[in-house]
Amino acid sequence: MTETIAATAPTTTHHRICPLCEACCGLEIKVQDRKVISIRGHDADVFSAGYICPKGVALKDLHEDPDRLRTPLIKRNGVHVPATWEEAFAEIERRLPPILAAHGRNAAGIVVGNPSAHKIGLLTYFGKLARALGTKNVFSASTLDQMPKQLSSGLMFGHWLSVALPDITRTDYLLVLGANPLVSNGSMWTVPDFKGKARALQARGGKLVVVDPRRTETAAVADTHHFIRPNADVFLLAAMVHTLFAEGLVSLGNVAEWVNGVKDVQKAVAPFTPDAVAARCGMAADTIRALTRELAAAPRAAVYARIGTCTQEYGTLASWLVDVLNTLTGNLDKEGGVLFAKSAAFASNTAGKSGIGKGVSTGRHHARVSGAPEVYGELPMTCMAEEIETPGEGQIRALFTVATNPVLSSPNGPRLAKALDTLDFMVSMDIYLNETTRHADVILPGVSPLEDFHYDVAFPQLSWRNHARYSPPVMQPTPGQPEEWQTLLKLAAIARGLGADADANALDDTQFAEDATRLFGEHADAVIDATKGFKGPQRTLEVALRSGPYGDQFGRKPDGLTLSKVMASNSTGGIDLGALQPRIPEMLRTPTGKVELAPPSMLADLARPTADLQRPVPDLVIIGRRDVRTNNSWMHNLPILAKGPFRCTALVHPQDAQRLGLQDGAMADIRSAGGQVRAQVHITADMMPGVVSLPHGWGHDAKGAQLRVAAERPGANLNALLDDQRRDPMSGNAVLGGVVITMQAAVA
Repeated sequence: MTETIAATAPTTTHHRICPLCEACCGLEIKVQDRKVISIRGHDADVFSAGYICPKGVALKDLHEDPDRLRTPLIKRNGVHVPATWEEAFAEIERRLPPILAAHGRNAAGIVVGNPSAHKIGLLTYFGKLARALGTKNVFSASTLDQMPKQLSSGLMFGHWLSVALPDITRTDYLLVLGANPLVSNGSMWTVPDFKGKARALQARGGKLVVVDPRRTETAAVADTHHFIRPNADVFLLAAMVHTLFAEGLVSLGNVAEWVNGVKDVQKAVAPFTPDAVAARCGMAADTIRALTRELAAAPRAAVYARIGTCTQEYGTLASWLVDVLNTLTGNLDKEGGVLFAKSAAFASNTAGKSGIGKGVSTGRHHARVSGAPEVYGELPMTCMAEEIETPGEGQIRALFTVATNPVLSSPNGPRLAKALDTLDFMVSMDIYLNETTRHADVILPGVSPLEDFHYDVAFPQLSWRNHARYSPPVMQPTPGQPEEWQTLLKLAAIARGLGADADANALDDTQFAEDATRLFGEHADAVIDATKGFKGPQRTLEVALRSGPYGDQFGRKPDGLTLSKVMASNSTGGIDLGALQPRIPEMLRTPTGKVELAPPSMLADLARPTADLQRPVPDLVIIGRRDVRTNNSWMHNLPILAKGPFRCTALVHPQDAQRLGLQDGAMADIRSAGGQVRAQVHITADMMPGVVSLPHGWGHDAKGAQLRVAAERPGANLNALLDDQRRDPMSGNAVLGGVVITMQAAVA
């Protein structure tokens, strides 16, 4: 009878936003008898229109992964053993408060990783734990990949997420530097099916140009590809700005009255002539001039740059100069140029008084050991090991990690691993026992993405088109499993001395009432009453949608958005809120109400590349790369993504292979000043001579980790070669590319 029932169990169809990368594609998932039987793109999705990449299909493997943690673990005598949630919280209550009492609030550290950006509970409640700990030692993956773009955007436009986005469906010319959107489908730019949109650009007569040290997948479909030496983006971009002024090509277009600092920029880039930078860039001066003229002549053009320009010593300057180029060519806030999204919820550039604000600031406190400044409330991830190792007041003795694996994904992971073993106490919220969480005393598992509701908080602020989409859970979580926001509130309660028995729902009600009073004043009771059907992040989302730019304003605009309306649109693909539109000046949040083209800190930092113009070009350097089947360190355990050709190979140009005695498919030893790894060689003309590429996030051979599929082909850890003392001084971002190496054939 049981077999008959199972065989005839009904198939249900669910629509889900993929939480595995920034593309946020809509999925159609079919389930039978609590098993996923198929995943495909949702054709009706208003944002992704049926597009799907291999990662979306892998949600089934992730949900069913036997290595995924489903119960808490406590380390007993060096071994992680299963525990109940009550036992886990009791262990944290026993061990954390004495550390804080004896050594102060800064004795705690907290670090959060990229997966939290795809989990509304983690993203909106992580800050509550950080505030409860009361520590200045807050770290995130942002200083491993994107803080330069956030800082430059904040200084120019007034908020960290006011990022100028290419209007790809209307542009005539797209220049891409240090990015591979055909693989990533955008990064700090949410654009599913980039390949289809790029082909449409070319079909209407437009042009795609890529500048990169590797002939990437994006470069392969581009009209033109130019090699550039790693770390040279600042020189190329400054020379292009110089050329605009030298040849009279500057035109501010519709934003002319809203831009400050044009003459200051002209003066600042004076040393960066195309002839002066050509050798550093590995590009002819005439090529730089021609590229600039093409950009300026295009009726509608956009410059986009990403991780390759951020993860280097001049990351913030390069990110800034991208938007300087967009502005000086008249393409800022222009259809077909670069525009700003208008998110339905959570966007600071739609809240408060329009057209003016406080802007952003940095350096409100500094790292104890290195003195690195705080940026966006965070210290650089690469400061974490030294803050644990170095004795004295404020030394990190207890650490919380949330959905992050910095032992693999940050420079000098071996040093950090050793430092983690010296902590008095460590708690991890994670779905895996991985290279980082193996050091934890308590591991608290998160829920499967299919067991949680989904609404993207950050990515609609970076999207190619405005939209509002919501996904209900596909499956019910394991009985007794708290929601992730409840786990964070329980940890916050312990940090505040309220004990492990504190009721998360009651704590949330109290906090919401306080927030409502602060935000809505005399109307707070009405807001509380209007949202009484929701709790936790759903309630936060309801308030954000209703008070947002498309919201019903709690009844004052009856046709406006509410959470119920967005939830009801799930099966029909969400709510389309239209193409991006010009938003300057209303979206500006700078103190002057203008676009600050020449922030003083940027002009001052140009002294570094000015002094660096004559530095000799290294003989051999290494950069990372990304694959469509992976995302940082945590997808190598999923069979559907792990199968096929081995992807952790070192790409080497034939000229370099010949002079170094390397053979295709053989192993090679790669050394830097900081470390050594052994990797398989793949010889390809897709690399610029003098540049080697090894992907980021591999090295799954650590004792104690439980990632059985990943361990079958562990790969080489690029970050073991990198120096955790090298970072962009403005943003604190780690230097992950352009690192000097030597390479030779491996000796058995």
